Amino acid sequence: MTDMATVAEWIEGARPRTLPNAVAPVLVGVGAAAQLDALSWWRSLLALLVALALIVGVNFANDYSDGIKGTDAERVGPLRLVGSGAASAKTVLAAALTSFAVAAVFGLVLVLVTGEWWLLLVGAACIAGAWFYTGGSRPYGYAGLGEVAVFVFFGLAAVLGTVYVQAGRVSWEALGCAVAVGCLSMAVLVANNLRDIPTDRVAGKITLAVRLGDTGTRRFYVVLAIVPFLVTIALGIAHPVALVGLLAAALLVNPVRTITSGRVGLQLIPVLRDTGFAMLAWAVLTGVALALAG
Repeated sequence: MTDMATVAEWIEGARPRTLPNAVAPVLVGVGAAAQLDALSWWRSLLALLVALALIVGVNFANDYSDGIKGTDAERVGPLRLVGSGAASAKTVLAAALTSFAVAAVFGLVLVLVTGEWWLLLVGAACIAGAWFYTGGSRPYGYAGLGEVAVFVFFGLAAVLGTVYVQAGRVSWEALGCAVAVGCLSMAVLVANNLRDIPTDRVAGKITLAVRLGDTGTRRFYVVLAIVPFLVTIALGIAHPVALVGLLAAALLVNPVRTITSGRVGLQLIPVLRDTGFAMLAWAVLTGVALALAG
């Protein structure tokens, strides 16, 4: 195959709508670190670069793995480079590995400056989790565990890691933020997999959405959308200014309405974008509130 993908197609293949999943946990982690009087802008920037490189890497890795398995042959959603034939599997694999290498380099810098060598294990787990989501002979994303991984890596690890590399410890506020962002990050994936239930079932990709079924998946999305605001109320009891995070709920009105209305296919694509924006808004509002509370 001759690689003919354009720059625009490569950008779409990187799935920019998923970038809030990487940015939001770092932003709220910055606020939680500031609340502990431990804010370091350059360490925050390194954490952000690690998260962005990881999510781009996992997106290209998924493109590669699903493409060679034929899962994307009848894809409804955004362009997949391998599945569409826009780029060869070899080239997309190289893009994924390059992204993981970039994440590893920035992560290693954080390990060196903190002196916390056990963080190497966390980084290795993140990269392994990104690859084996759809890669390998028994990808866990095909067994309904993708949402769990998103919660762990882009919720707990990303938020708490951002705080820890600055403060050397984490707070209960940081843990609450990690749970909240993890749930919203899961909601993005749940909406994506809800859209893909028909094609994933045929391809043998047994995601959590396939296991739960259409109705169960829609209910699960609503639960995930509610949890962050329960966390906001808990944070507000200790830090009333944190209640400003409730304003982000307005951005979830349309996505929840779309999900509960029973819409399918391409009609669900805006839900991914809108849920991501809501996650970013919640992270910014809550992060600023925690910084002020400190």
